[in-house]
Amino acid sequence: MNRKTLPVIFSLIMLIFIPSTLTYAQPEAPSYAKWGQLAVKTAKEKYPKANIVDYLHIGREDKAKSSIEKFKLWLVEGGKEFGLFINIEFNPKNDRVIRIIVKKSAV
Repeated sequence: MNRKTLPVIFSLIMLIFIPSTLTYAQPEAPSYAKWGQLAVKTAKEKYPKANIVDYLHIGREDKAKSSIEKFKLWLVEGGKEFGLFINIEFNPKNDRVIRIIVKKSAV
Protein backbone atom coordinates (compact mmCIF):
# COMPACT_ATOMS: atom_id res chain seq x y z
CA MET A 1 0.00 0.00 0.00
CA ASN A 2 1.45 3.35 -0.92
CA ARG A 3 0.84 6.78 0.57
CA LYS A 4 -1.52 7.86 -2.24
CA THR A 5 -3.99 5.02 -1.74
CA LEU A 6 -4.19 5.33 2.04
CA PRO A 7 -6.39 8.50 2.04
CA VAL A 8 -8.72 6.91 -0.52
CA ILE A 9 -9.13 3.77 1.56
CA PHE A 10 -9.70 5.82 4.70
CA SER A 11 -12.36 7.92 2.93
CA LEU A 12 -14.16 4.80 1.73
CA ILE A 13 -14.14 3.32 5.22
CA MET A 14 -15.59 6.57 6.62
CA LEU A 15 -18.36 6.59 4.01
CA ILE A 16 -19.32 3.04 4.90
CA PHE A 17 -19.26 3.24 8.71
CA ILE A 18 -20.15 6.79 9.72
CA PRO A 19 -23.71 6.98 8.28
CA SER A 20 -24.67 3.79 10.11
CA THR A 21 -23.68 5.33 13.44
CA LEU A 22 -25.64 8.57 12.99
CA THR A 23 -28.98 8.85 14.70
CA TYR A 24 -31.77 10.78 13.08
CA ALA A 25 -34.26 12.73 15.15
CA GLN A 26 -37.81 11.54 14.84
CA PRO A 27 -40.24 14.32 13.95
CA GLU A 28 -42.29 15.43 16.90
CA ALA A 29 -46.00 14.66 16.80
CA PRO A 30 -48.16 17.77 16.48
CA SER A 31 -49.85 19.05 19.63
CA TYR A 32 -53.28 18.08 18.28
CA ALA A 33 -52.31 14.45 17.50
CA LYS A 34 -54.03 12.86 20.50
CA TRP A 35 -57.17 14.90 19.84
CA GLY A 36 -57.11 13.75 16.23
CA GLN A 37 -57.00 10.15 17.41
CA LEU A 38 -60.03 10.85 19.61
CA ALA A 39 -61.83 12.46 16.65
CA VAL A 40 -61.19 9.34 14.52
CA LYS A 41 -62.32 7.07 17.36
CA THR A 42 -65.50 9.14 17.78
CA ALA A 43 -66.24 8.94 14.05
CA LYS A 44 -65.74 5.16 14.05
CA GLU A 45 -68.07 4.76 17.05
CA LYS A 46 -70.78 6.93 15.48
CA TYR A 47 -70.43 5.41 11.98
CA PRO A 48 -68.96 1.91 12.47
CA LYS A 49 -69.68 0.77 8.89
CA ALA A 50 -68.11 3.83 7.26
CA ASN A 51 -64.55 4.15 6.00
CA ILE A 52 -62.61 7.27 6.90
CA VAL A 53 -60.98 8.46 3.68
CA ASP A 54 -59.49 11.79 4.72
CA TYR A 55 -58.77 13.92 7.74
CA LEU A 56 -58.10 17.62 8.32
CA HIS A 57 -57.09 19.51 11.44
CA ILE A 58 -58.94 22.80 11.06
CA GLY A 59 -57.36 24.50 14.04
CA ARG A 60 -57.56 25.29 17.70
CA GLU A 61 -59.71 27.84 19.49
CA ASP A 62 -58.60 28.97 22.93
CA LYS A 63 -61.23 30.22 25.36
CA ALA A 64 -60.94 31.55 28.89
CA LYS A 65 -61.19 28.15 30.62
CA SER A 66 -61.11 25.67 27.76
CA SER A 67 -59.72 24.96 24.30
CA ILE A 68 -61.39 23.44 21.26
CA GLU A 69 -59.57 21.33 18.67
CA LYS A 70 -61.52 21.29 15.39
CA PHE A 71 -61.38 18.53 12.78
CA LYS A 72 -63.11 17.56 9.57
CA LEU A 73 -63.19 13.95 8.47
CA TRP A 74 -64.47 12.58 5.17
CA LEU A 75 -66.26 9.26 5.35
CA VAL A 76 -67.76 6.85 2.82
CA GLU A 77 -70.64 4.59 3.77
CA GLY A 78 -72.85 2.66 1.39
CA GLY A 79 -71.24 4.34 -1.62
CA LYS A 80 -72.02 7.84 -0.31
CA GLU A 81 -69.39 10.31 0.84
CA PHE A 82 -70.04 12.80 3.62
CA GLY A 83 -68.13 15.08 5.92
CA LEU A 84 -68.03 15.03 9.67
CA PHE A 85 -67.04 18.06 11.73
CA ILE A 86 -65.77 17.07 15.16
CA ASN A 87 -65.00 19.68 17.82
CA ILE A 88 -63.33 18.47 20.99
CA GLU A 89 -63.54 20.90 23.89
CA PHE A 90 -61.17 20.20 26.76
CA ASN A 91 -59.52 21.74 29.78
CA PRO A 92 -55.95 22.64 28.71
CA LYS A 93 -54.67 22.42 32.30
CA ASN A 94 -55.44 18.73 32.70
CA ASP A 95 -56.53 17.63 29.17
CA ARG A 96 -59.92 16.43 30.42
CA VAL A 97 -62.57 16.35 27.73
CA ILE A 98 -65.50 18.66 28.43
CA ARG A 99 -67.59 17.74 25.38
CA ILE A 100 -67.37 16.41 21.86
CA ILE A 101 -69.64 17.92 19.21
CA VAL A 102 -70.21 15.99 15.97
CA LYS A 103 -71.97 17.53 12.94
CA LYS A 104 -72.54 15.75 9.65
CA SER A 105 -72.19 17.69 6.40
CA ALA A 106 -72.79 16.93 2.72
CA VAL A 107 -69.05 16.91 1.97
